[in-house]
Amino acid sequence: MKKIGFLSFGHWNPSPHSQTQSASDVLHQTIDLAVGAEELGVDGAYVRVHHFARQLASPFPLLAAMAARTSTIELGTGVIDMRYENPLYMAEDAGSADLISNGRLQLGVSRGSPEQVVDGYRYFGYVPREGTDHADMAREHTQVFLQVLEGEGFAQPNPRPMFANPPGLLRLEPHAPGLRDRIWWGAGTRATAEWTAQQGMNLMSSTLLSEDTGVPFHQLQAEQIQVFRDAWAAAGHERTPRVSVSRSVFPITTDLDRAYFGRETRSSDQVGILDGGAARFGKTYAGEIEDLVRDLKEDEAVDAADTLLLTIPNQLGVEYNLHILESIVKDVAPALGWR
Repeated sequence: MKKIGFLSFGHWNPSPHSQTQSASDVLHQTIDLAVGAEELGVDGAYVRVHHFARQLASPFPLLAAMAARTSTIELGTGVIDMRYENPLYMAEDAGSADLISNGRLQLGVSRGSPEQVVDGYRYFGYVPREGTDHADMAREHTQVFLQVLEGEGFAQPNPRPMFANPPGLLRLEPHAPGLRDRIWWGAGTRATAEWTAQQGMNLMSSTLLSEDTGVPFHQLQAEQIQVFRDAWAAAGHERTPRVSVSRSVFPITTDLDRAYFGRETRSSDQVGILDGGAARFGKTYAGEIEDLVRDLKEDEAVDAADTLLLTIPNQLGVEYNLHILESIVKDVAPALGWR
């Protein structure tokens, strides 16, 4: 059974056409959407993290609130930009949110994408070490984060503490058992997918790859997934890894659906330039149920992944997004054998 989740960028805009005109609207609606999605049988509720933008930015208070209102749905990120993170403080936040959720957190992290400001991480107090760049810094932060999630003691205790310490070196608290195995890396290339496997992280791949070989997006992404799985096997990890891909999928079942997404029925891959290099963007899937089933059957990466994250138009409001998710879970997924 393939897991299906939604992924929200959490946009807001003070436009009369937007259902999310403020940050407060987005935060409350994201919680409500997670509750409604769980009732529909959706498996995951994921949020994107962007700084200096009218989008969701600080995920852990939101994830904790979602956890307190739900009981079974996975809660995650796609992705947290590790250039901006203090990995020790992040481990404490993540541990608290995971314990509130009773072990349902699935955290996607990465080196991040082009941001709203130049070198935004510098405003957060982080500067790459001499001889390294921002991508190196993101990986260094991630390595520390993964290490402290193991739960091993590393800090020398005060001989005269305010409160009695357990014996030995101290670890960060609260510790969330098993969270280390639920960390995903957002990989944009096949080489990065290989590195992800070597680190023992799950693979999170989106609708954008920062490389292009001329083959259709879904085939290039399927190659990336196979590289990841081969590298995982070579590394000798004992557990079975997870792989997610993201897609924009819009069933057209009403006139309103057609008004919003009718033009997307002719969508195709796009090739562009990102960070000075070629990048390939996946197409949007929009159409009648039978058309979506036919097209998704031909998507090699969707077939290879165990988890599909559906990017949603959050500014259209909770009710409309639950309508989209219900169509996919109750009509599209069973026809594809996912339910």
